[in-house]
Amino acid sequence: METINAIPLATNAEGYLKNYNEWTKEWAEEVAAQYGITLTEKHWDVLQWLRQKQAEDVKLNIRKVGNSGIVDIKQFYELFPGGPLKISSKIAGIPKPVSCI
Repeated sequence: METINAIPLATNAEGYLKNYNEWTKEWAEEVAAQYGITLTEKHWDVLQWLRQKQAEDVKLNIRKVGNSGIVDIKQFYELFPGGPLKISSKIAGIPKPVSCI
């Protein structure tokens, strides 16, 4: 359980939201700050794309994000350094993709 803006949100042991529908932009900003990331318009574009694909039940991997038309793989790594898919998924409030260790 993590508290974001005084609202307790249920998370798993790795800090991913248990309920995708509880996600807010404030949640995203606070989680991003934990990684030293200030969210830009491009970050938000990626996060919204990830959330849309989650809603469509698409199994995500870095190659799919790189082929999204929003960012290429290099840009994805620049936006979310240190594990782009794992970190961006957490910020987007979606479950950790199975392709992430």
